[in-house]
Amino acid sequence: MTPNDLLEFRRMYMGFTSARVVLTANNLGIFEHLRKSSSALEISKKIKTDLRATTILLDALAGLGLILKNKDGLYLNAKISFRYLVKGAALYQGDIIKHASTMWQNFSALDEVLKTGRPARRGFDHEAFIMGMHNLTILRTESLIKAVGLKGVKSMLDLGGGPGTNAIAMAQKGIKATTFDMPETIKIAKRVAKKDGAKNMSFISGDFHIDSFGSGYDLILVSQIFHAYSVDENIALLYKCRTALNPGGRVVVQEFPINDALTSPSHSAIFSVNMLVGTEKGRCYSPNEIKKWLHETGFKYIAVKNLPETVLVIGAKK
Repeated sequence: MTPNDLLEFRRMYMGFTSARVVLTANNLGIFEHLRKSSSALEISKKIKTDLRATTILLDALAGLGLILKNKDGLYLNAKISFRYLVKGAALYQGDIIKHASTMWQNFSALDEVLKTGRPARRGFDHEAFIMGMHNLTILRTESLIKAVGLKGVKSMLDLGGGPGTNAIAMAQKGIKATTFDMPETIKIAKRVAKKDGAKNMSFISGDFHIDSFGSGYDLILVSQIFHAYSVDENIALLYKCRTALNPGGRVVVQEFPINDALTSPSHSAIFSVNMLVGTEKGRCYSPNEIKKWLHETGFKYIAVKNLPETVLVIGAKK
């Protein structure tokens, strides 16, 4: 009998197989074609793939519970796929899964990265990355706003805000919201805001390491930015945030939670590997590290708030 711990270990190192099936199915748009029952032959013709290969992949997806296969051999999306993998669904996750497919290329170079210390950057899809952030962030805006609290906030900045999802959510509550990001990202953010009918929004294009991102803000949100940069770069950003805030204004740093040893939870430690293969100097930083930076840059009344998937570290400008 195989020991339970060995079975669990096997699931760990073989997890890439089911992941690859999902990534490939999403890349090929299979879930879009399974809004209605279809045969493997019909699907293979639509996506221009080999019939035997398509059948095997569809059967694997059925085995994973993502699609259903009836007694006549026809396939149809399962509820989970209708909910998350069909474009137009409120909680669509296909963009972040497409981004995961490019992450696959970088993770595959990990052996080389360990020897050189340099990121791989074998693959990157900017559109999928930014819209993937939207896929994830729409699930978190409600808990974020509740934890931050908007009393006394008239204007806010979503620094490096990507698709502007958090800014849109705050603008919908009557706050003057600004999203700052690189020009190619702001184009996407404007499109997302238009689609959501967001009002009271403004946009600034630039490089936040170099360019001014304005002033007069009551709140600056720095969400999922620090893990891409070095300690010195992050401290420099906090100095700029402090200058841009009104007296009494707050900076809110949102990151993945990780302990002081940088080992737990495991998904955050593995995310640091993602930063290793994809960035020059990034990794996950613990709340205590970020608290130290806030103290160093002159923020007061520093607090840590744990959310379901992330952690907030908040400081105020005296």
